[in-house]
Amino acid sequence: MNPMKIQHIPYNLRFKYPFTISKGTKTHQPTLIVSIGQFGLMGYGEAPAITYYGITVEKMIADLELKKPVIEKFAFTEPSRFWHFLHHLIPDNPFLVCALDIAAWDLYGKLQKKPLYSCWKLNINEGPLTDYTIGIDSVEKMLLKMREKPWPIYKIKLGTPEDIDIIRALRKNTDAVLRVDANAGWNLQEALDLIPSLHECGVELIEQPLAKDNLEGMRVLYEKSPTPLIADESCVFEEDVEKCQGLFHGVNIKLTKCSGITPALRMIETARKLGMKVMAGSMNESTIGSAAVGHLLPLLDYVDMDGTLLLDEDIARGLIIEKGKVILSGKPGLGIEYTGLPLIP
Repeated sequence: MNPMKIQHIPYNLRFKYPFTISKGTKTHQPTLIVSIGQFGLMGYGEAPAITYYGITVEKMIADLELKKPVIEKFAFTEPSRFWHFLHHLIPDNPFLVCALDIAAWDLYGKLQKKPLYSCWKLNINEGPLTDYTIGIDSVEKMLLKMREKPWPIYKIKLGTPEDIDIIRALRKNTDAVLRVDANAGWNLQEALDLIPSLHECGVELIEQPLAKDNLEGMRVLYEKSPTPLIADESCVFEEDVEKCQGLFHGVNIKLTKCSGITPALRMIETARKLGMKVMAGSMNESTIGSAAVGHLLPLLDYVDMDGTLLLDEDIARGLIIEKGKVILSGKPGLGIEYTGLPLIP
């Protein structure tokens, strides 16, 4: 028997700029890195802490310490079986399950001596470019950020009284693709007033215009919007994908929220069966969590995996993003090298 050895280290990673969305501003991103050591190899995973989902790094650590003796006795063979075990063992902490699930997939790829996309028989040369997010700020500062980071696709955070003025000003200064993320910052009437003007500005898609539980409002918007609407806060877990049919044109799947790569693969499959567009999103992960999204690229229509670009510090290498193009190392598992404090199995 070759038992697992699980380690963890918390970080508080600094943003290059204060990051503002409709829910507030932050200067640092707390995140938890976990490792699973077995068979002389080590897999790494990550889950950032997001305040409005009620999961802190401290809670992830407490739950991990409580359950670690049981987890380390698990007979690991492949990630999906491990995820089902974790899902029932830690039902109230999908963020921690995500970190462990990513680590398990990294370990599995290394055991198979293949990058994850090869384990899934995907062509990594296929897939969308990632956008670069511009947080809410003055128009002058938002334009400055765009000039400092020339990019083919920008995601613009909105949810202010000046939303249409912001988009018009940005559009005058760039021919890049613009996407909008309201983070549930509008009411129905505001959305009905704004969306036609955003469409005139060539906005490609709009994420989560209304509150996650405003289903009647979303039904109205879905019928009237000339621009595709993508669910974010309304699509957290697997069962939410079907609930979004007829309310949104697509779903934004975030590994941390849905509890990892394993359920994300099933969510993508469900969305495709329902004829919905698929996006994978960022929760400001470092290179570790971002690389996990990168391996899913051939399965996606849109991707927002710019966490490593928004952060001013990182703890791994092996992922390159150049003008939206994601370049993975091709090494086994996630293909990343952890460069933080040593995690020794």
